[in-house]
Amino acid sequence: MTTTEIHTLLHEQFDSAISATEPTVVDVARLIDVCQFLKSDPRLRFDFLNNISGVDYLETDAKKVAKAGFEPHLEVVYHLSSIAFAGRRFTLKVILPRWKDGIAGELPEVPTVNAVWRTADWHEREVYDLVGVRFTGHPDLRRILMADDWVGHPLRKDFEYPLEYHDIRCR
Repeated sequence: MTTTEIHTLLHEQFDSAISATEPTVVDVARLIDVCQFLKSDPRLRFDFLNNISGVDYLETDAKKVAKAGFEPHLEVVYHLSSIAFAGRRFTLKVILPRWKDGIAGELPEVPTVNAVWRTADWHEREVYDLVGVRFTGHPDLRRILMADDWVGHPLRKDFEYPLEYHDIRCR
């Protein structure tokens, strides 16, 4: 089954919760239903979550903003594989605002897919830590790479590195 055929199947099954065109964008409110379908449907059997990545779409150069072609936002991208159908891969994503309810500093939220794929545990923690997306319902959402007292999320394009951290010069 091709990526286009999988996308069409998802669009038929979930209608407006799936983007009409590829790449496959899922409405955050239906993410868990879509993921469970991708894993359990016998035609698909995406039984392995390879990776979850967070992407920050923000153009910080004022001269390039008009040409950027997008509004600032975050994306959470899920990379799936089917062991049963060797070599079959699929990618879906969720588009989020940079800040929850437009309030700077309030992290956007996505439900955890940890109950669908256990490998999501550390991947979601990494995205939370580095990009600043809160995974609601996650059993242990805490920093995984940065120190517990680190302020901010270093893969956000507007992140400003501190001059010092625990009396160690960072720049």
